[in-house]
Amino acid sequence: MLIGLAVDAFRSREELLVENALLRQQLIVAARAVTRPKFRGYERGLIVFFAAFARHWANALLLVRPETITRWHRHGFRLFWRWKSLRRRSTEPRVKPETIELIRAMARDNRLWGAERIRGELLKLGIHVAKRTVQKYMRSARPRTPSGPSVPRAPTLTP
Repeated sequence: MLIGLAVDAFRSREELLVENALLRQQLIVAARAVTRPKFRGYERGLIVFFAAFARHWANALLLVRPETITRWHRHGFRLFWRWKSLRRRSTEPRVKPETIELIRAMARDNRLWGAERIRGELLKLGIHVAKRTVQKYMRSARPRTPSGPSVPRAPTLTP
């Protein structure tokens, strides 16, 4: 106990406050339960949050094991990324239809212009689009032609 007091004397005030909040949250849960304490979802989040800011958080746990805290933390990240990936995305395109048509017209009319040149011309008009976006819409305006040397066909002899 004396060693613990000596170590606490050299810890920062912020670290002691966070550890104190971590312990208080566990006491709130323990006071509510008669048998085995059950943490609610927001209480688990608070414990994980406080553990992130306490350097010696594993020593401040009374009701749960450190493995449980890391499991809760991973579960929280899983929930976050599931929510982020399932969010409805906007159905309307980010690029205006007029801009798309302008890109296609420029690609059709100026066969020697590449995506960078078309993007530069659009910037002169005050339209900001990425080079990759221009390439995407150029593809539909210019059908792909096979590149490389063409192999001549052998003449067919007719009798």
